[in-house]
Amino acid sequence: MAKLEEELKQAGAAQVTTFESGNEMAATAAAQINYHMMGYFPITPSTEVAQYLDQMRTRGQHNIKLVAADGEHGSAGICYGAAAAGARVVNATSSQGFLYMLEQLPVQSGTRFPMVMNLVTRAVSGPLDIRGDHSDLYYGLNTGWVILTASTPQAVYDMNIMALKIAEHSDVRLPVMVAYDGFYTSHQKRKVQYFADAETVRGFVGPNPNLNHPNLLDFEHPVTVGAHMNGDDLSNNHFQQSEALRRSEAVYEQVVAEYASLSGREYPILDLYHMEDAEVAVFLLNSAAESAKDVADQLRARGIKAGVVRPNIIRPFPAAQLREALRNVKALVVGERADSYGADGGNLTHEIKAALQEDPLNKTTVLCRIFGLGGKDFYAEDAEAFFQLAIEAAEAGHAEKPFDYYGIHPGSPDKVMPQVMQSPRGDAYRTGLIQVTPDEATGKLKVKVPPLRSLTTKPRRLTPGHGACPGCGALSALELFFKGIEGDIVVLFQTGCVYVVTTGYPYTSHKQPMIHNLFQNGAATLSGALEAYLEMKRRNEIEMSDDPTFIMISGDGGMDIGMGSAIGAALRNHKLIMLEYDNEGYMNTGSQQSYSTPLGHMTSTSGVGKMQKGKQGHHKDTVQIMAACNIPYAFTAAESHPQDMLRKAAKAQWYANNVGTAYGKILCACPLNWKSEDRLGTSIVEAAVESCFFPLYEIEQGNTTITYNPEDKGKRIPAAEWLKLMGKTKHLLKEEATLATFEQEIERRWTILKKKHEISEL
Repeated sequence: MAKLEEELKQAGAAQVTTFESGNEMAATAAAQINYHMMGYFPITPSTEVAQYLDQMRTRGQHNIKLVAADGEHGSAGICYGAAAAGARVVNATSSQGFLYMLEQLPVQSGTRFPMVMNLVTRAVSGPLDIRGDHSDLYYGLNTGWVILTASTPQAVYDMNIMALKIAEHSDVRLPVMVAYDGFYTSHQKRKVQYFADAETVRGFVGPNPNLNHPNLLDFEHPVTVGAHMNGDDLSNNHFQQSEALRRSEAVYEQVVAEYASLSGREYPILDLYHMEDAEVAVFLLNSAAESAKDVADQLRARGIKAGVVRPNIIRPFPAAQLREALRNVKALVVGERADSYGADGGNLTHEIKAALQEDPLNKTTVLCRIFGLGGKDFYAEDAEAFFQLAIEAAEAGHAEKPFDYYGIHPGSPDKVMPQVMQSPRGDAYRTGLIQVTPDEATGKLKVKVPPLRSLTTKPRRLTPGHGACPGCGALSALELFFKGIEGDIVVLFQTGCVYVVTTGYPYTSHKQPMIHNLFQNGAATLSGALEAYLEMKRRNEIEMSDDPTFIMISGDGGMDIGMGSAIGAALRNHKLIMLEYDNEGYMNTGSQQSYSTPLGHMTSTSGVGKMQKGKQGHHKDTVQIMAACNIPYAFTAAESHPQDMLRKAAKAQWYANNVGTAYGKILCACPLNWKSEDRLGTSIVEAAVESCFFPLYEIEQGNTTITYNPEDKGKRIPAAEWLKLMGKTKHLLKEEATLATFEQEIERRWTILKKKHEISEL
């Protein structure tokens, strides 16, 4: 709880007052500490932490090495490796990203390497919901990490500073998590104070002690980290870890006291509001508790002894403090933003009940209400409803309904939404105008496609009314590709822009069967659906006049975090198509760099400033990677060359239905994040093709063919002619060295591609 401003003036260090969000304050604390490393991967709503740190780095405000991982699992590995080397490490994540790295978290705590993780809480899929609840946080309760909970942006800043000191304390040596509410605390700006001089923060946390403990860089005393253990040794290891986690409670109180003398702000284990004589109370984590405090004041004015309990730390669980705080409370409502399904109460409810059971003097009736899932707002009237439940239970001496969901609305058959339009299928998508025949002499396919106008009567696969940005090239490019696909399709969309803008319950833009899965597992999911179809068909359990084509749609982000799944499906050679729309960044989460972002291009995590000039490193050649899996067909395509794309779509379908995996990469304009005019999307893509940055070619049965050569057409242009069309790359025209390096890489790849075109053995 913050002190009054006049008291703050008497605190030990100069501070600046401003208005900032929780994500900004997490980044500010990290920059002032000046960690060695941050391995990160973008996910809403924690993404901003890495973005702010990248912006600060471009201005020279810190020296943190920011490493863009291939996914959250990779980011956790990067952080663990850096911590094991003795470095100071920070990270930030949310929701599915937290779950994706989950199996790495006990590794770090079990081997006792400290670090700080910001968990910006968000609902766990499925279905997907990007707003905030605590369903991700609850998965972390058994990871062996110390867990602090921050209810305001001010607490986010303060706890990030204290967390490192707790983590590195010789009595603890464990990683620490700082959890705060996604979008509410993470994005809303509040009045905050931070230390004017970063040296104040560095003086508080002290010099890095990690090199004085076992680490990978101590060659005088070499250590083996993570050696296999038998049961006896593992029991001892976990006992020691458990004891360290328990000791962290005393260390927390010690650090909090030291920090209070420096900052003027105190964070007791339990924030107790009007609990000295409370008879009814609510227990809430983080931001919801602040709303409940005003209601407690109103009830007090009516003579009702109401109070609020909000923990600042939940691992270790403050059982003793709760027993003391609740000794005279008649009824307590525990509000939880996550359920422990089938347990008739959330995790914290059962831990509170277990704690109170050990106190023979305690007679508190405990109720649990699951609320606020998926970011559903919690208002004063909701807090009042919780208090009313507690009042009724106190008066009755028991709870009529100990466990329930709060704020739900049961469905009703009479409210089922009618289907707006009849979904076409089968023959509607089979024009007969596209002909694909194998050429026995060459081992390749002959494809005949009509002029594009002949296919305009073919129904769209997506309905109008999606939410794509003006000028989005992904939707139009996909529709063009689908024009080359005959018959029914089953399509999987990995998480990404196109998935988000075409689905939003209870609406959908998809006319044919569509499934979503997270982008680290799309290819595996679709391969499972395909193989199930084939097996049920073999058993004569389903009948179809013609086989549907199975297609996975992924952004370039999905071909980073989902690369392993995609390669696995390719190596198994399932009869499906994997199609990547490449807009050179993680656009769905705010234009962060991907591995397909080209050298020097500006994104929200590869800023341009005095200390750095856009993305470091060249773009990933995904087509060559997938072709190396020996799949029968791989290709590139662009909307600027529609006939070429139609031919490749038809080939991909033939190979997917008859031989095995086909993979394609389509370059798609993103005016919002390319910082270009909406109307120029196709022209920019065409310039990328004409500059040979994005060559059009195919690899069919191992043989490479350039399907459009701008040099032969006399249309090749310098890369600068393409780059000047986008705001994200105009700075490169002044960076002669970077531009020259980029042009050399384009030429190197183009030269290799021409050699492969000329010599089939390559």
